[in-house]
Amino acid sequence: MHSDAKTGAAALRVPAGKTAKPQRLVSIDALRGFDMLLIAGGGTFLELMKGKTGLPWVDWIAGQLTHPAWNGFTFYDFIFPLFLFIAGVSLSFSLQAGLANGREKPVLYRKAFRRWMILFLLGILDKNIPLDIFDPGNIRFGTVLGRIGLATFIATVLFLNFTWRQRLLWVAGVLVVYYAALFLIPVPGYGSGDLSFEGNLVAWFDQTFMPGRLLQKTYDENALLTQFPAHCLTVLGTVAGEMLQSDKTDRTKLTYLTVAGLISIGLGLLWSLHFPLNKHLWTSSFILVTAGMGLLFLTFFYGLIDVLGYRKLAFFFKVVGVNSIVVYLAYRFIAFDHTSELLFSGIYKYTAEKWHEVFRALGALLLVWTMLYGLYRHKIFVKI
Repeated sequence: MHSDAKTGAAALRVPAGKTAKPQRLVSIDALRGFDMLLIAGGGTFLELMKGKTGLPWVDWIAGQLTHPAWNGFTFYDFIFPLFLFIAGVSLSFSLQAGLANGREKPVLYRKAFRRWMILFLLGILDKNIPLDIFDPGNIRFGTVLGRIGLATFIATVLFLNFTWRQRLLWVAGVLVVYYAALFLIPVPGYGSGDLSFEGNLVAWFDQTFMPGRLLQKTYDENALLTQFPAHCLTVLGTVAGEMLQSDKTDRTKLTYLTVAGLISIGLGLLWSLHFPLNKHLWTSSFILVTAGMGLLFLTFFYGLIDVLGYRKLAFFFKVVGVNSIVVYLAYRFIAFDHTSELLFSGIYKYTAEKWHEVFRALGALLLVWTMLYGLYRHKIFVKI
């Protein structure tokens, strides 16, 4: 992948006297929108269809929208890692433009740090409603939004100071060290190499050092140790974004991204024979598999939408993708299910009762999209 050894980022050529704007790819917005709908709960109606149609393929899709109890992998495990990966892709575009516009590194660092702090605070609010500030011991500090903020901050620092090759070495080093730590560092009462729910190093580390409430009681999958492998997805996203901005042909870009994705999945599956796929622990094999899938999804969306020009197909997801933080928090703070029932139950009440919850969830999705479309039409885009 093309890069500038001095800045760690591919240089943008800007005409004298003009500033650069990030080259906005519709495919990235669409992929982010597709992912965010599933993160926020937009796929709930599909999950609720399990066992209702008698069709095995529908039940299989519904089963893919739940997390495994421990080891294993479903499509739903891919959703959050995909967002971290996309965040890295988008970040590379904004940082490239910032450098081309003459912004100094400290300015970009401060922006990334401020974004991290805002997302950290919003994450605490999101996961602790109603928030009792007088009982900090019962506050959950490990959150989805906080992880996104930290990952993009680390990726910013690395992007601005290292080439894409050096960033790949960083990722490899982190994943290997994390693997070694979980297998070699003994946990009191369990010894080393215990990857069970109770005896793993992540659980002991969180119980020992993480303040507040832990999501799974004995540990929290978004707390401390798992931050290390998780941010690798965003760093890898910056490498993919750098490829998209290179001067290579579209065919070459698609080929490189596809091959890289297949290699990453292959290495992850091979590693999983000893280090199981596990989203709860964010195992190194899990990172490689989801990174590879992220590359393939990016390739598909980019090829279909931006290369072949099927942009109309992207519109539904683009409306969501340009306001991702809004849809995430809206599902949390607005009772779309209740509103859906009030508006649509007079229609779906004539169907079999088992379908009522499906239509209610589908109506909620329609309401969310309509709200986002209103923001889109009025060019209201909430960014942090």
